[in-house]
Amino acid sequence: MSVMVTAEFKFKPEAADKMIETFKAILPDTRAYAGNEGLQSYYEASTQSLLLVETWESSEHQQAYLGWRVESGLLDQIGDGLAADPAFRTFDIREDV
Repeated sequence: MSVMVTAEFKFKPEAADKMIETFKAILPDTRAYAGNEGLQSYYEASTQSLLLVETWESSEHQQAYLGWRVESGLLDQIGDGLAADPAFRTFDIREDV
């Protein structure tokens, strides 16, 4: 069953421009990852927050992707630019509601 995942990244004000450039560079790999069905990004300049809305074939696909990102060191790479820990939420897609 497909799921929608939101991931919110709050950037330190002084790092926001660099973080946007980093995400521009890495998101093509996310879109190409096995099981990814779509990804939209939204930026709120007043809070330096980037919201990713991702659709995945299954929770397992998204978890495999996230594991790959952790293993590849991405979270360590972007950690200094974050004002808070990333916030992830997973929603089942319900066609019957």
